Amino acid sequence: MKKKLFILIIAIIGSLYGFPQGKLKQLNSQLALKYYNNKDYEKAAPLFKELFDISRNKYYFKYYFTCLLQLKDYETAEKVVLKEIRKSNSSVPDYFIHWGHLLKIQEKTEEAKEKYRKAIRIIPGNKAAYINAANTFMQWGEYEMAQEVYLKGRQKLRNEEFNYELARVYLYLRNYTLMMEEYLDFVKENEKNLNRVQGNLSSVLYRDVNNSLRDEFKKIILKHIQKEPQIISYNRLLIWFFLQERNFTSALRQAIAIDRRTGNEDAQIANLAKMALNNRNYTEARNAFAYLLNKGEGNPYYTQSYLQNLHSSYLYFIREESRNLALAEGLVQKFKEGIETLGYTPIISPLLIEYAHLLAFYLGREDEAIKVLRKGLAIKNLKTNEIGKLKTKLADVYVYANDPWEAMLIYSQVIDAFKNNTLSDEVKLKKARLGYFLGNFRWAQAQLDVLKASTSKLTSNDAFELSLLISSNLDLDTTDVPLQLFAKADLLLFRNQDSIALATLDTIENLYPYHSLADDILFRKAKIYIKRNNYTVAAANLGQIISDFPYDVLADDALFLLAGLNQFHLNRPEKAQELYKQMMVNYPGSIYVVESRKRFRELRGDNIEEDVGKGEPEYDSLFFEGLEYKY
Repeated sequence: MKKKLFILIIAIIGSLYGFPQGKLKQLNSQLALKYYNNKDYEKAAPLFKELFDISRNKYYFKYYFTCLLQLKDYETAEKVVLKEIRKSNSSVPDYFIHWGHLLKIQEKTEEAKEKYRKAIRIIPGNKAAYINAANTFMQWGEYEMAQEVYLKGRQKLRNEEFNYELARVYLYLRNYTLMMEEYLDFVKENEKNLNRVQGNLSSVLYRDVNNSLRDEFKKIILKHIQKEPQIISYNRLLIWFFLQERNFTSALRQAIAIDRRTGNEDAQIANLAKMALNNRNYTEARNAFAYLLNKGEGNPYYTQSYLQNLHSSYLYFIREESRNLALAEGLVQKFKEGIETLGYTPIISPLLIEYAHLLAFYLGREDEAIKVLRKGLAIKNLKTNEIGKLKTKLADVYVYANDPWEAMLIYSQVIDAFKNNTLSDEVKLKKARLGYFLGNFRWAQAQLDVLKASTSKLTSNDAFELSLLISSNLDLDTTDVPLQLFAKADLLLFRNQDSIALATLDTIENLYPYHSLADDILFRKAKIYIKRNNYTVAAANLGQIISDFPYDVLADDALFLLAGLNQFHLNRPEKAQELYKQMMVNYPGSIYVVESRKRFRELRGDNIEEDVGKGEPEYDSLFFEGLEYKY
């Protein structure tokens, strides 16, 4: 009675103030849903009844009917459903389904079945009616009845297979084999349906903890491919499965097989190559780019494939085989051939930067590196940012060559040319770090303090870390010698003189065992061991930072790097996922949170193709992994 009075008051107020009826209904609807969601069915029921009486919308009837069932007011529930059946001349399947459900929860099983059968018999002969009836069954958890509806619709309606809808029913019935069969028929009907199927399968595979479903699905797809090899969409779905497992070898094999049949898979193979590259599978990235390269200069992907093939080889060397000098010499020859083939044009500027870095920092041929870069700077029509990057690498090489003053001069030139630019901030950081290398700590810190406000979060973070390193160790009551030795070790790391750097770090530990540089020393050692492919020792060092120094500035760096080691090198995806989650929970303000969330989702089984094709991987990107010295 009170609720009816409340509705009446709202209606009167609405009419007095000219309140639109649509707004009034919306207000009532929101209030009813609020009560319903709070499980206050006694207050929600009269509101939904009023809404249904006004609108005759079956959406509100379902809520009203559900409220009555929750209140166990079965008598009223039966009255209202019979009333609607009489009004509709027994022509609406939904009301018979509701009636059947009411009977079932009262354990009147046979009567319930009779109403369900009646509902199925009177479904109008159109697709929407069958979907609506099946959905009503689904809402009451009657999945087998929904299956029966769709199978009848398949018989009665020509050209309507209900593949997608039946797959959803089989998912709820946990009949994954039939679900997969329906999805395959759905993509066979139209290849454009692939994205919908992949999205749904991602959710299913997320729950597949022992990979049994994944294996079963692949068997079913392979069976269909053998039976109907002309259906390309089957192969595409299989490629997608392989990509979920990071099985780039099998994915590339399938993509090439499709290309040999259709001749128009270049874009897909290029995307697959980028995915392999971004997931550190340099071998398959090179294979994919090489396949496109072998199609000849007429291929629109020829030049980019040439560049990316060299880029993949370079990354493989510096991240996996940086101590293999024979491989380095072979790579030098490839760079020479690439430059000769492509010519001195602006497009090769990233290639020249990597080539010079290889010559100087891995082979100790800094004079050759300087010549390569100066020749690159003479290329006509270079863009301003290309000139800036070439000059920056030239200054880096001069640091390696122990000519810090020439390096300072070139860094300053770049800074002046790129004022208020992210490149300018990056170079300012390099210049400040060079001052740190040289022991000019106070000058370096002054430059770093300005860079803390950089628009580049990465530059700002690095400036903050180095500034904190200096301030935490410069004005101690003890000597500044430990910081001087540590700066020397950092310079040696910059020059890739890892053995001497490691010995220098050991010296600090031995002479100053309880110094505040302890976590920094562990982090530097971890980076050296990663370069040497000694991932177990590196992981131990990083783990010690996380456990012993969880509140220090390097904690999130160590955690992110440790997660990357587990994901990409130690073959521990579950551990990596746990560490990425730890990053998001414990260090929500870290610069690594966005990338951690992305990798966490990938490891969880979310669709990993969404970021494919958004542009070329950055040539100078080190994925924030610290696998090469950043400065």
